[in-house]
Amino acid sequence: MQEGTPEARQRLEKLPKAWIAKRQEVSEDLFVLWLRPEEPFRFKSGQYITIGMAGIERPYSIASAPYEDMIELFVEYVFPEYGGKLTPHLWNAHVGDSVSMRPRAKGIFTFQPEFHHHVMVGTVTGVAPYVSMVRAAIHERSRGHHFYVLEGASHQDEFVYDTELAREATERPDLLTYVMTVSRPDAPRNRGWNGPVGRVNTLVEEFLAKWSLPKDDTMIYLCGNPGMIEDLKEKLNPKGWSLIEERFWKEED
Repeated sequence: MQEGTPEARQRLEKLPKAWIAKRQEVSEDLFVLWLRPEEPFRFKSGQYITIGMAGIERPYSIASAPYEDMIELFVEYVFPEYGGKLTPHLWNAHVGDSVSMRPRAKGIFTFQPEFHHHVMVGTVTGVAPYVSMVRAAIHERSRGHHFYVLEGASHQDEFVYDTELAREATERPDLLTYVMTVSRPDAPRNRGWNGPVGRVNTLVEEFLAKWSLPKDDTMIYLCGNPGMIEDLKEKLNPKGWSLIEERFWKEED
C-alpha cells in the first residue's frame, strides 16, 4: 500500500494512538518528542517504536527507559527536499496532536547482560538507545557493569543528552564513562569547543586501548550512521571484538 494515500491513513487510524505531551526543538533539524500512549506500551531498553502520521510510518529508537511514563524520542528532521516524509509532519505537530503507534516494540539492539563492559558508539540521534540503557541501569541500581558512551557529532549543539550523561558520569564513575567528539572543530557552531575532535569511528580503537578492556568480556554497540558502522566493523571484527549494530538510514525517512 502506497504511503500517504487515503487507504494508508485509514489503516493507521485503526492502530492505537499516542499523544504528544511535550516537544523540544534543539536545532534546525533536531527535536525531542515525548509521547503518552493511550494503551500500556512495554519495551526493552534499546528497542524501537513505530509511529505514524498522515498515512506514513517510521521506526524510532526509544530514549526513555522502560520505567518512565512517557515515550521519549530523539528525532532528526529530514527536509522534504531530501526525501523526508514523516519527520516534516512530526516537526510541525503540536502538543495535544496524536500519532499512530504500533502496539509492540521491536528490535534486538538491547542490553547484553552477559558482558560486563559495554562500549556504546553513536552518532547524534544514535545515542537514544544508550540513554535508555543508562537510565535503566541507574534505576535498577545495576552492579558489575560499566557503560562507555562514545558520541560523535558535527557540532557541539547536537549533543542533546550531554548534560545528563556528563552529570551521571561524574556522580557514578563506577558505572558510566562519557566521551564526546566533534568532526568539524573549525565550524562557527563549535567555537569554544575544547574536547576531542574527529569522527567518532576514528577514535574508538584509541579509547579501547586506553581503557584496557578485555575482548572476551566487552560488547561494542554501534548505532547511527551506516558509514560509521561499516568502518568500525571492518576495523574491529578481524580483531575479535564482539559487536551489535543498529543502523539509521536517512533516506528511509
